[in-house]
Amino acid sequence: MFEKDQRANTFHGLLLIALFSFAAFYIAQLPFVKSLSLSPLIVGIILGMIYANSLRSKLPESWTPGIKFCTKQILRCGIVLYGFRLTLTDVAAVGLQAVFVDLVIVCGTLCLGVLFGRLLKIDSDLALMTATGSSICGAAAVLGAEPVVRCEGHKTAIAVSTVVIFGTISMFLYPIMYRSGLLDGLNNTAVAIYTGGTLHEVAHVAGAGNAMDPTDELGIAGTATITKMIRVMMLAPVLVVMSLILAKYRESVVIDGKKVKNKVTIPWFAFYFIGIICLNTLLQGLFDAQSVKEIPLNGAIEYIDTFMLTMAMTALGTDTSFDKFKQAGAKPFLLAFMLFVWLVIGGYLLTDFVTTTLA
Repeated sequence: MFEKDQRANTFHGLLLIALFSFAAFYIAQLPFVKSLSLSPLIVGIILGMIYANSLRSKLPESWTPGIKFCTKQILRCGIVLYGFRLTLTDVAAVGLQAVFVDLVIVCGTLCLGVLFGRLLKIDSDLALMTATGSSICGAAAVLGAEPVVRCEGHKTAIAVSTVVIFGTISMFLYPIMYRSGLLDGLNNTAVAIYTGGTLHEVAHVAGAGNAMDPTDELGIAGTATITKMIRVMMLAPVLVVMSLILAKYRESVVIDGKKVKNKVTIPWFAFYFIGIICLNTLLQGLFDAQSVKEIPLNGAIEYIDTFMLTMAMTALGTDTSFDKFKQAGAKPFLLAFMLFVWLVIGGYLLTDFVTTTLA
């Protein structure tokens, strides 16, 4: 990829994705886009898809290695650095109720996603990616699962699209449910756990929590975010288990159009991700920081990490033409809708039961 004769073309591809990512950051800060809580990651994949359906055929294919580099190496670095947003202290602060709800939601959503995918006769990789995004942390989880599942780029993009759509709907739905009294059966802590345990993206949880509790006077916004971050921590063990299961039940996979024998893919970046969380916990104690935001250089690292993940999302978008969406059909969105219903209704019943039982 970075051999002497390919180096220039690789850098051209990297530069193209970087320029799109800078544009995504700018667009994400526009008032209207910001009001929708659309992160640069989501804007990036939209820009990538626009490019895929307009200019992709007019630019050199020799730039492809640079784009692929973004979907592989830069993606994994971005997932590792994501650990700087979390600490083990956050888990202790919320308690057993949130951990249990998150655990059931993650395992239940993954199992239901695979089951519903089979009932709908959807491509197994696409169903698994969609279930992973719905169960853990939306687009970031789909990106994290991509190196383990090793599916085609457009399937990753379709999975991201489905979880973004229903995650955005949830972000507006939950505050409406809260203000209309539909969540009156839950106390403030339970509402926060329900929100953080069932919404797709971290940005969606932040948006919904802020809408319900703008000043965090009731503790909803803060607790919801921490509950969500506990779900994010579950990404690493999920990827390890997923790799072992896939290696056992899949004989081969298709990579770059070639059929190769499947083997256990150890997601080392997931272990690095856990290591970074432990390091961040240590740094929080050393600097006596009340939150991760107060740890020195944390803001700069988070910005760099978001940019790297935006590059990965944009690169995936450039491999996603509308023709591939047509080939996939409506079933992936139906699957995402079924998981959305489970999260909204099943998540409510689960949270009510757990917070009442473990009170």
